[in-house]
Amino acid sequence: MTAEKNSAQPKKIVLELSDVNIHYGDFHAVKDASLEIYEKHVTAFIGPSGCGKSTVLRSINRMNDMIPGARIEGSIMFDGEDLYGDQVDPVLVRRQIGMVFQKPNPFPKSIYENIAWGARINGYRGNYDQLVEQSLRQAALWDEVKDKLKQNALRLSGGQQQRLCIARALAVSPEVILMDEPASALDPIATGRIEELILELKEHYSIVIVTHNMGQASRVSDYTAFFMVDGQRTGYLQEYAETEQLFLNPRHRKTEEYISGKFG
Repeated sequence: MTAEKNSAQPKKIVLELSDVNIHYGDFHAVKDASLEIYEKHVTAFIGPSGCGKSTVLRSINRMNDMIPGARIEGSIMFDGEDLYGDQVDPVLVRRQIGMVFQKPNPFPKSIYENIAWGARINGYRGNYDQLVEQSLRQAALWDEVKDKLKQNALRLSGGQQQRLCIARALAVSPEVILMDEPASALDPIATGRIEELILELKEHYSIVIVTHNMGQASRVSDYTAFFMVDGQRTGYLQEYAETEQLFLNPRHRKTEEYISGKFG
């Protein structure tokens, strides 16, 4: 589904999902999802629990491959290549399309090693001190941790841990960053920092975020995809448009009811 646009300015498509169907064994989790994701923009996935938005998000960097019985039909094109093609290495996919999870998951290592470790296993041969500083600066964390890089990352606050996980994802130079409810477990101040960071990062990265927070979707995203669920508990894409249009003038009644809080 091409998003409804208010602007005639062309945008580069970085990801294109076409007729994506996702199954877990006999359960049809998502049906016929098609949408385009644009370079250096933020796209939000919203919808009620069980609608498949996180399932679609994880399909973009093949995280669902790790779930027994999961299979996908259709195509997900990334820079012109089908991510599910026979010759595609899922490890390389995840290097180009990073993932930040709902609950911060730093390694039980030092702050420094949290950044350096991922780069090291991916064959980075540059200056690690510079890489660590650059990644932490990009994640708006450097000033808070520059004097305690040897400290165990688990001693950081929840918001700091989440920004560290973002820095860790940035260290391997991805093109796309996926975020699955990255602020849902954080307090309002930490949530605000994450939202500010997302707006800064979109200058350099394409970002897709799953969120239940309608205010957050309206504040940080350029485009919003609204997913619904049918009577068989199968998720589907109800509407996709520029965020302002979807929130202020949705084309479907269900979209309006969801964003106004009538269900969800």
